[in-house]
Amino acid sequence: MNFTFGIITSEPESSRVDTIIKSIEDENIPNYEIIIVGGNNKIGKNIIHIPFDENQKRMWITKKKNIISNEAKYENIVFLHDYVCLVPGWYEGHLKFGDDFQVLMDRMTNTDGKRWRDWNLWDIPSGIKNRMIPYDITHLSKYMYISGAYWVAKKSVMLEFPLDENRVWGQGEDVVWSQDVRKKYHFKMNIHSEVKFLKYKQNVFGEMTQEDIEVAKKLS
Repeated sequence: MNFTFGIITSEPESSRVDTIIKSIEDENIPNYEIIIVGGNNKIGKNIIHIPFDENQKRMWITKKKNIISNEAKYENIVFLHDYVCLVPGWYEGHLKFGDDFQVLMDRMTNTDGKRWRDWNLWDIPSGIKNRMIPYDITHLSKYMYISGAYWVAKKSVMLEFPLDENRVWGQGEDVVWSQDVRKKYHFKMNIHSEVKFLKYKQNVFGEMTQEDIEVAKKLS
């Protein structure tokens, strides 16, 4: 499997990018590229740095991610904010899962070792919302949301459904994107691969209760 890793950053935050690059290189992936949009210039094998004028619009992450989608050489694009790095075994996990997906999520872990907003319910008709779904529940795409911090998608999907560049960070750009994409494509969960955060991120999503799970299981 071939991968484009797209990292978005800005100059004050780009010191963590070296750690992310190393985590990618350590996976020994035969064919990959790393596209970095924003921040300081990074030079290295398979690395492409694209400068970004932060004065155009503050926290314009949608524009940065769309640049990655357009510039990606490979069909499998991994989108990472500049605080997300791969856990060893990430590539092996993807080989185990396979290439049959349009939008894919891996396990995400916060700095405290706890699960962070990887497989998420946005809302369902019963009123349950903002919950992390057990990984074995895989039929709820039309009620789900994919976090913009990290995800994997086909380039063809990203070109068909680009992020809304009228929105910036904090304006629900990932929610709107998810709501559009889920009308056509089914989200998939890869439990074999994991990423972890390099800084602590508050998680406002809780685990589903057993009662919530029973309600969710009955949905079609």
